[in-house]
Amino acid sequence: MSRYNIRETEEKWQRFWDSSQAFVTDDIPDKNHHTDKGKYYVLEMFPYPSGRIHVGHVRNYTLGDVVARYRSARGHHVLRPMGWDAFGLPAENAAIERGKHPADWTYSNIEEMRAQLNQMGLAIDWNREIATCHPDYYKHEQKMFLDFYREGLAYRKESVVNWDPVDNTVLANEQVIDGKGWRTGAPVERRKLNQWFLKITDFADDLVEGLKGLEKWPEKVRVMQENWIGKSKGLQFKWPITGLDEDIEVFTTRPDTLFGASFLALASDHPLAEKLVANKDGFDDFLSQCQALGTSEEAIAQAEKLGFDTGYTATHPLLPGKEFPIYIANFVLMDYGTGAIFGVPAHDQRDLDFARKYNLAVTPVIAPHDIDNPADFIIENEAYTGPGRAVNSQFLDGMGVDSAKEAIIKKVEEIGAGPGSGFGTTQYRLRDWGVSRQRYWGCPIPFIHCADCGVVPVPDDQLPVTLPDDVSFDQPGNPLEHHPSWKHTKCPNCGKDARRETDTFDTFFESSWYFARYCDPKNEAIGFDKNKADYWCPVDQYIGGVEHAVLHLLYSRFFTRAMQKCGYLSFAEPFKGLYTQGMVTHRTFQDENGKWLFPNEVIEQKGDGGQVSAIKADDNTPVKIGRVIKMSKSKRNVVDPADIFESYGADVARLFILSDSPPDRDLEWTEAGLDGAWRYINKLYRMVEDPPVPLSPINMGAPKNMPEDLIKIRREAHLSVKEVAEFIEAFHMNKAVARLRELTNSLASLSTIKNLDEISEAAGWVLREGLEILVRCINPMVPHLAEELWSRLGHDIPLTKTLWPEYQEELLVENSITIAVQVNGKLRATITLPKEADKDATEKTALSEPNVQKAVENKQIRKVIVVPGRIVNIVAG
Repeated sequence: MSRYNIRETEEKWQRFWDSSQAFVTDDIPDKNHHTDKGKYYVLEMFPYPSGRIHVGHVRNYTLGDVVARYRSARGHHVLRPMGWDAFGLPAENAAIERGKHPADWTYSNIEEMRAQLNQMGLAIDWNREIATCHPDYYKHEQKMFLDFYREGLAYRKESVVNWDPVDNTVLANEQVIDGKGWRTGAPVERRKLNQWFLKITDFADDLVEGLKGLEKWPEKVRVMQENWIGKSKGLQFKWPITGLDEDIEVFTTRPDTLFGASFLALASDHPLAEKLVANKDGFDDFLSQCQALGTSEEAIAQAEKLGFDTGYTATHPLLPGKEFPIYIANFVLMDYGTGAIFGVPAHDQRDLDFARKYNLAVTPVIAPHDIDNPADFIIENEAYTGPGRAVNSQFLDGMGVDSAKEAIIKKVEEIGAGPGSGFGTTQYRLRDWGVSRQRYWGCPIPFIHCADCGVVPVPDDQLPVTLPDDVSFDQPGNPLEHHPSWKHTKCPNCGKDARRETDTFDTFFESSWYFARYCDPKNEAIGFDKNKADYWCPVDQYIGGVEHAVLHLLYSRFFTRAMQKCGYLSFAEPFKGLYTQGMVTHRTFQDENGKWLFPNEVIEQKGDGGQVSAIKADDNTPVKIGRVIKMSKSKRNVVDPADIFESYGADVARLFILSDSPPDRDLEWTEAGLDGAWRYINKLYRMVEDPPVPLSPINMGAPKNMPEDLIKIRREAHLSVKEVAEFIEAFHMNKAVARLRELTNSLASLSTIKNLDEISEAAGWVLREGLEILVRCINPMVPHLAEELWSRLGHDIPLTKTLWPEYQEELLVENSITIAVQVNGKLRATITLPKEADKDATEKTALSEPNVQKAVENKQIRKVIVVPGRIVNIVAG
């Protein structure tokens, strides 16, 4: 028997798929070989072209490939495209480091990564490939932005933003993690800049409501989005400023705590702040401290709470004559609520920290239900945020929290301090999306600044506004701002000298609509034909990391609604189904000096007691084995997929990824796991090349009078057809692989059947049927091997044009049962009987078993207990 040649086989079938255009998808369903069950759009989050795929890519795209191949075999009209999220600061930084142009670096990386993805044998329609950095792509998003502007969904304003001092650009709140830039890790600062925004807040309520219909999304992702949007009902009301004809408007979700107020605080850029501080000493220094802090909630939560006393006071709306100090505070932001709060230290930890620092009153106004005497309830270093009843709150005393909220809203509105709606006010945590970025390698924002006409849109017929090629990175900051000529242009309105907008779009702009471009990627006139997008979308199965739950997924949901409003689309939700796969992990290794080592620099050894140690491969010095963590370049616990493909082949990598753990959980990458997948693939190859019994001729009819042993194997095969399909649809890929391994073992057991020579023709037929089912069912997981085995089984039509096998319902019904036989509580045998066997027949069969007879030898059988269909217990002594 010839040895399975991985490289030759995988390259052979990759060439065949490419030359036959096996995965090219027409907009009109192909009726030649599929029973059309409707369209099915499979999409994985597209990669950033960094130059090398990593194991996380292998896992993500293998999962998508299983779904795409399976759905195609089930008769669906499948779309499965690929492209590149190609703009972004990493390319710009790489250009600076390497002295290369970002475009050259990006396009060469795309070429390399495309070749690596092809090595995986992915069922991708490369005819629909896109790159977001190409003008043919981004000219359409420039047109969309202009349409958004005309619809009032895009606008420009001065605002306090998060500034990354390393990348020298603005970051959205979602891009600030623990007070630091999501890419650089640099502490984020506040700056006031003119920025472009998209009105995502116009859709806040719809985005929350829309989550209810996303039944095929993980619950955790829906919760994350709902929390981020942060819909909350409360009260907006006024506090008169003592000595001024001005009021401070405050929004709160806890109006029930109004009697616990001890101070008011304004954002540093609140419209009243400058008036109240009136050039007081120390305020400029305080403002500098505020600006060194980002605008994200995480940054504010971690920072020390600081305030500047304005010297003014405000009057409590329900306590005439009761005044409270007004501070400017670093933890209050203008973009949240009204930019002003009333502090209730007893019931908000942030307010409590502030009150303790500035010696302000702390008055509990909500006490736990088990506190009988409110005087006994004292707040020390931890605010009380739990349930309870109102205390120290005049007419609210004794009420529960919800009743107190209703009563206080009614009262405030009666005296004219509130909005007068009778229902309070609804606010959102969500802020408008700032899309301006100060960098070169991004899509230019299509506007022009004219001294006479103001901010003017670039005319549609002048799109795209393309990036200049002759760019320099010699100076810090935005290269477009420094370019000698690019930004200089003429005003399209008056014809006078004007300046181009030098900000470029946030890269999440490109990834918010790419799924629609795939539906019509060659369309030069418009981004996509609406009818084509409406046919293919929404995406039936979207696959990607949970780290994009708020950023990319929320922006895409907004963008789809904005495109719908502007007439581009007829639907509101971009992704019908979502699956978030787990991370790929690996052990970490360090040498004697603490330097991180790559796995291929280490030799692991097992001791006699099973303990694992490691040494360096080059000098045999000891290596410290660390924790199993997410693969990270900085920790060097990464494995290059190219090395895996070279040594084992793509099918082995795919099979290991699918079989080792559930897809939504983290996967530990191990050499032992790869070896196990490699052995199984070779076992499959040998079963076809050297079958346990001679295979029957192809397309031969089923023999009659088949013995029970063969019927049992057939039952396993047909049950596999049903269960593997169910497992794939439920994303239980590891269970699907396990089921096929069981079928493999069942088929291999043919060689152990008694009187095999007498039933060889029937056995050969059963083996062929079982192998053909096995190969067709495992095709989505290991497509190269499956195509090779299918061909060797005598089939001319490839698996890419072969439908999923059908199972026979009658074969799934068991006609016999296997039950255990115990003697004095110990298992001695198992017996197989017809389902209808009665108690006497079961007892007789059990007692005739050789191991049972041996166990009761020289003993008296005192009792035989038969539990029909389950067990036989024999008591002997």
